[in-house]
Amino acid sequence: QVQLVESGGGLVQPGGSLRLSCTNSGFNLGYYAVGWFRQAPGKEREGVICISSTDGITYYTDSMKGRFTISRDNAKNSVYLQMNKLTPEDTANYFCVIGTYGAGCLPFDYRGQGTQVTVSS
Repeated sequence: QVQLVESGGGLVQPGGSLRLSCTNSGFNLGYYAVGWFRQAPGKEREGVICISSTDGITYYTDSMKGRFTISRDNAKNSVYLQMNKLTPEDTANYFCVIGTYGAGCLPFDYRGQGTQVTVSS
Protein backbone atom coordinates (compact mmCIF):
# COMPACT_ATOMS: atom_id res chain seq x y z
CA GLN A 1 0.00 0.00 0.00
CA VAL A 2 1.20 3.49 -0.80
CA GLN A 3 0.18 6.66 0.92
CA LEU A 4 2.57 9.51 0.35
CA VAL A 5 2.06 12.47 2.62
CA GLU A 6 3.92 15.71 2.18
CA SER A 7 4.38 18.37 4.83
CA GLY A 8 6.45 21.41 5.60
CA GLY A 9 5.07 23.88 3.10
CA GLY A 10 4.01 27.38 3.96
CA LEU A 11 4.63 31.06 3.42
CA VAL A 12 8.23 32.21 3.38
CA GLN A 13 9.93 35.45 2.45
CA PRO A 14 12.26 35.66 -0.54
CA GLY A 15 15.69 34.40 0.42
CA GLY A 16 14.25 32.14 3.06
CA SER A 17 14.34 28.38 3.49
CA LEU A 18 11.90 25.53 3.90
CA ARG A 19 12.27 21.82 4.48
CA LEU A 20 9.61 19.59 2.99
CA SER A 21 8.98 16.05 4.13
CA CYS A 22 7.52 13.10 2.26
CA THR A 23 6.50 10.10 4.30
CA ASN A 24 5.04 6.82 3.13
CA SER A 25 2.83 4.78 5.40
CA GLY A 26 3.30 1.69 3.25
CA PHE A 27 6.41 -0.01 1.95
CA ASN A 28 9.89 1.29 2.71
CA LEU A 29 10.95 4.11 0.45
CA GLY A 30 14.58 3.16 0.85
CA TYR A 31 14.35 0.65 -2.00
CA TYR A 32 12.93 3.13 -4.50
CA ALA A 33 13.72 6.28 -6.38
CA VAL A 34 11.85 9.13 -4.74
CA GLY A 35 11.61 12.64 -6.03
CA TRP A 36 9.93 15.99 -5.90
CA PHE A 37 7.95 17.76 -8.57
CA ARG A 38 6.10 21.03 -8.47
CA GLN A 39 3.27 22.73 -10.25
CA ALA A 40 2.17 26.32 -10.14
CA PRO A 41 -1.29 27.48 -11.25
CA GLY A 42 -1.43 27.80 -15.01
CA LYS A 43 1.97 26.20 -15.47
CA GLU A 44 3.12 22.75 -16.45
CA ARG A 45 4.41 20.26 -13.95
CA GLU A 46 8.14 20.68 -13.38
CA GLY A 47 10.65 18.20 -12.06
CA VAL A 48 12.67 19.38 -9.08
CA ILE A 49 14.99 16.67 -7.87
CA CYS A 50 15.23 12.89 -7.48
CA ILE A 51 17.18 10.49 -5.31
CA SER A 52 17.62 7.05 -6.80
CA SER A 53 17.50 3.73 -4.99
CA THR A 54 21.30 3.89 -4.79
CA ASP A 55 21.21 7.53 -3.57
CA GLY A 56 22.23 9.07 -6.85
CA ILE A 57 20.93 12.64 -7.17
CA THR A 58 19.32 14.09 -10.29
CA TYR A 59 18.34 17.73 -10.70
CA TYR A 60 15.71 18.37 -13.34
CA THR A 61 16.34 22.09 -13.52
CA ASP A 62 19.70 23.85 -13.33
CA SER A 63 18.27 26.79 -11.37
CA MET A 64 17.79 24.51 -8.38
CA LYS A 65 21.37 23.35 -8.17
CA GLY A 66 23.08 24.93 -5.21
CA ARG A 67 19.74 25.82 -3.62
CA PHE A 68 17.80 22.56 -3.26
CA THR A 69 19.00 19.28 -1.79
CA ILE A 70 17.32 15.95 -1.21
CA SER A 71 17.94 13.36 1.48
CA ARG A 72 16.30 10.29 2.91
CA ASP A 73 15.88 8.73 6.33
CA ASN A 74 14.99 5.10 5.85
CA ALA A 75 14.30 4.60 9.55
CA LYS A 76 11.54 7.21 9.30
CA ASN A 77 10.53 6.08 5.81
CA SER A 78 10.85 9.65 4.68
CA VAL A 79 12.48 11.77 2.03
CA TYR A 80 13.23 15.44 2.54
CA LEU A 81 13.60 18.44 0.27
CA GLN A 82 15.69 21.26 1.69
CA MET A 83 15.07 24.49 -0.18
CA ASN A 84 17.26 27.53 0.35
CA LYS A 85 17.42 30.98 -1.21
CA LEU A 86 13.80 30.77 -2.25
CA THR A 87 12.41 33.18 -4.80
CA PRO A 88 8.81 34.01 -5.79
CA GLU A 89 9.34 31.81 -8.85
CA ASP A 90 9.55 28.82 -6.51
CA THR A 91 5.92 29.30 -5.48
CA ALA A 92 4.04 26.10 -6.33
CA ASN A 93 2.45 22.95 -5.00
CA TYR A 94 5.27 20.52 -4.29
CA PHE A 95 4.55 16.82 -4.37
CA CYS A 96 6.67 13.72 -3.99
CA VAL A 97 6.67 10.71 -6.27
CA ILE A 98 7.94 7.14 -6.31
CA GLY A 99 9.72 6.24 -9.51
CA THR A 100 8.71 3.20 -11.50
CA TYR A 101 12.33 2.16 -11.73
CA GLY A 102 15.00 2.51 -9.08
CA ALA A 103 17.28 4.55 -11.31
CA GLY A 104 15.08 7.61 -11.53
CA CYS A 105 11.79 9.33 -10.90
CA LEU A 106 10.42 9.36 -14.43
CA PRO A 107 8.14 7.71 -15.05
CA PHE A 108 6.58 7.50 -11.63
CA ASP A 109 3.90 5.22 -10.28
CA TYR A 110 2.70 7.10 -7.24
CA ARG A 111 2.42 10.67 -6.09
CA GLY A 112 1.18 12.52 -3.05
CA GLN A 113 -1.28 15.39 -2.90
CA GLY A 114 1.42 17.91 -2.30
CA THR A 115 2.18 20.78 0.01
CA GLN A 116 1.89 24.43 -0.97
CA VAL A 117 4.95 26.65 -0.93
CA THR A 118 4.42 30.38 -1.28
CA VAL A 119 7.36 32.74 -1.48
CA SER A 120 6.30 36.31 -0.97
CA SER A 121 7.22 39.41 1.00
